Amino acid sequence: MEIDKVLFPEDRIQERVMEIASQVSVDYKDKGCLMIGILKGAFVFLSDLARNISSPVEFDFMALSSYGSSTKTSGVVRILKDLDADIHGRDVLIVEDIIDTGLTLKYLMGNLSTREPSSLSICALLNKETIRQVQLPIKYVGFSIPDIFVVGYGLDYAERYRNLPYIASVK
Repeated sequence: MEIDKVLFPEDRIQERVMEIASQVSVDYKDKGCLMIGILKGAFVFLSDLARNISSPVEFDFMALSSYGSSTKTSGVVRILKDLDADIHGRDVLIVEDIIDTGLTLKYLMGNLSTREPSSLSICALLNKETIRQVQLPIKYVGFSIPDIFVVGYGLDYAERYRNLPYIASVK
């Protein structure tokens, strides 16, 4: 698999990350939030986003699997790493790299809701609205994209390309 075309160059990604961070800073100004990064794909986005947020934030991480080394979701969600923090009564912001069908996030939202957070919201770098199968309370979106496979800026194909500073489609 090789890079086809750059969809979002590094400067455009950073500009959009700062815009989202500004809104998150306003929304959580007085209360702060616990940002939950979904590993591995969201770690680059979460890192850049967090450095630009002026309100208090804490971090935790989860690892979920629904892809393996495929380019399409299997539909079966497994929690590979659960939270270390107790989210009961806390404002939680899930930070995700990409949302396509929404099935993985729907499962995660249901799982986290049972832990009784004060609020539970989603921030996604990329959103494939055209193939969404479920409704989700997505509060912040970096970019909407068509149903194409993308890599870079944390997103991978079989663990490769995460280190690219831009987001690109693949052949």
